[in-house]
Amino acid sequence: MKQNTTRIILIAIVIAFGAALFYFWKRNKKEDVVFNTKQPYTTDISLTSIATGKIIPDEEVSIRPNINGIVSKVYVTAGQPIKVGDKIAEIKVVPNISNLQSSKNSVSQATIDFNNQKKIFERQEQLYKKGVISINDYDNSKTAFDQAKQRLSAAKENYQIVKTGTAKGFNAVANTTVKATISGVVLDVPIKKGAQVIQNNNFNAGTEIALIADIKKMIFEGTIDEGEVGRIKEGMPIKVTVGAYPDKSYDAVLNYIAPKGVEKNGAVEFEIEAKLKLEEEDYLRAGLSANANIILDEVKDVLALDEGLLQYDKETKKPFVEVAVGEQQFERRSVELGLSDGIKAEIKSGVTKDDAIKEWNAIGMPEDDKKKSKK
Repeated sequence: MKQNTTRIILIAIVIAFGAALFYFWKRNKKEDVVFNTKQPYTTDISLTSIATGKIIPDEEVSIRPNINGIVSKVYVTAGQPIKVGDKIAEIKVVPNISNLQSSKNSVSQATIDFNNQKKIFERQEQLYKKGVISINDYDNSKTAFDQAKQRLSAAKENYQIVKTGTAKGFNAVANTTVKATISGVVLDVPIKKGAQVIQNNNFNAGTEIALIADIKKMIFEGTIDEGEVGRIKEGMPIKVTVGAYPDKSYDAVLNYIAPKGVEKNGAVEFEIEAKLKLEEEDYLRAGLSANANIILDEVKDVLALDEGLLQYDKETKKPFVEVAVGEQQFERRSVELGLSDGIKAEIKSGVTKDDAIKEWNAIGMPEDDKKKSKK
């Protein structure tokens, strides 16, 4: 009985030991590694830098009045096409009481002086005709009379300007009708009927009546990081994509790079501008957000490889690939690289379009092969 029990225990130990050995053998068994391959291909490669910004008009004019007053009528609305000379608004002049009274008093004083000089001149004219006074006295009297007449005229014109905002002979300078100075589209009309406006002068920019721009002449205005500004220059081609129209890009040319950067959120940024080349049917609204792809370098129809297929020698740091020469057999070949955009790289020499390049980072057996081996 004891011998049977001992035998059973020994058999159990052997079985357990064998099962453990089989488990560890199975666990540590390495699957065969199968590498996939890819072939070089012909493509275009461009190295670009991204700038963020917005679309703004190249020609934008703020219309401001040259008289003070109250808006009595508005002729335009935002989005409306407009031409040079079209009416924008009418302004009713509201005179300052103090200035009005002062100019009125000036007219009264000038009238009194004029009437007095007129009487003196008429008397002197009669005496001159009788030969009582000399021509010099006559001329002095006539000059004084003409000056009084001119002062009266100026006082009346000044009174008229204070009262109505304009005067005879000054319609082109001070006009109650505000007109467009350029052709384009009305972007904004910030005033309404009844609003008080201030004239544009040396001490005040004046009240904006309307904002007009030529939407066929648009530019991209954005910023670029200091790390990229040294690689760009004026005249470079740009592709502009607008957030509102993601399926279309617009050609542009870089025409301005700010000479001074501005620190923003710990980084220095430089302002750039690029003039868009718009077609007749293109319509872009001012203020749309946009991105500009600045083409730093570009090659077309070149042999290229995915960057993931490239390997680099640990000592020389030179690139190479492994080319298939048989079933899962590869040989090392050095390659000469050209332009790279970080995804694909130009291959100048080392491989041909028909070579199969090893995916060096592939590990394990493909799923299809694993299923076949299990069966």
